[in-house]
Amino acid sequence: MTQALEDQRALVDKLAATLQARMLSGELVSGTRLRQAALAEEFGVSRTPIREALRKLQANGLIELRPHRGALVRAPSPREIRDAYEVRAELEGLAAELAAQRIHQEQLDLLHRSQAQFREALAHTIELRSSAVAEFDPAEETERWGRANDGFHQTIQAAAANDVLVAMLLHLHRSYPRDLTRTVLGESATLLAENVGEHEAILDAIERRDAAEARALMSKHVRHAGSLVTIRLEQRR
Repeated sequence: MTQALEDQRALVDKLAATLQARMLSGELVSGTRLRQAALAEEFGVSRTPIREALRKLQANGLIELRPHRGALVRAPSPREIRDAYEVRAELEGLAAELAAQRIHQEQLDLLHRSQAQFREALAHTIELRSSAVAEFDPAEETERWGRANDGFHQTIQAAAANDVLVAMLLHLHRSYPRDLTRTVLGESATLLAENVGEHEAILDAIERRDAAEARALMSKHVRHAGSLVTIRLEQRR
C-alpha cells in the first residue's frame, strides 16, 4: 500500500470517527441531514473522503442514504448504547479473567506503565482545570489520558490471548467508541479520580492472579461507564 493511500484511508477513518462521536453524543440527532459540501468545507477536505466516510458510517448502520435526501443520521438510542455497554462489560470482564490466568511478566509490566501514564495524565488534567490556566485545552487533555486508558484495556485484552474475544470487542468499539466515556468522564474531576481507582483495583486483582475478582471488577467498571454515558445522552435528548 502506497503512503498516499494509507494517508487517504487514515483521513477517512478520522472523519468517520469524528462524525460518529457527534452522533453518539447526541450532537447530531436522528434525522439530521449530512451535506457533503458543508462537511467538506468544515473539515477542509474534498468531497471524496467525506463520501467514503459516509459510506463507512452507512455500513455501521449510523446513517441512511435516501434518494433525493442524501445522508440522514440514524443515531442509536440510549437503550441501544446501554445494551452495547452491557455486552461489552461481559466481554471485557472475560478478558480480565483470562488475563489474570495467562498474563506474562512483560505484559504485566506494560499494564503497570499504562496505568502510571493514565494516573499521571489525569492528575495533569485535574491540576490544569483547577488552576484555570490559559493554555488548558480540554480536547488535548482528554486525548492524552484517553490514549493511556485505551492502552490499559488493550493490554488486558492482549493478555487474554483469545483472538475471537478481541475481534468481538473491536467490533463493539468501532460501533460505540470509547470517546463516549471520555466525554462524560472529562466533565468531572470526581469521576476521573474514581476511574483511576477502578483501574488500580483491576490491576491488583490481575497481579494477584485472582481471575474471578478481576472479572467482577472489570465488568462493574464498564457497566459504570455505560450508565454514565446513557444518563448523559438521555439528558441531552
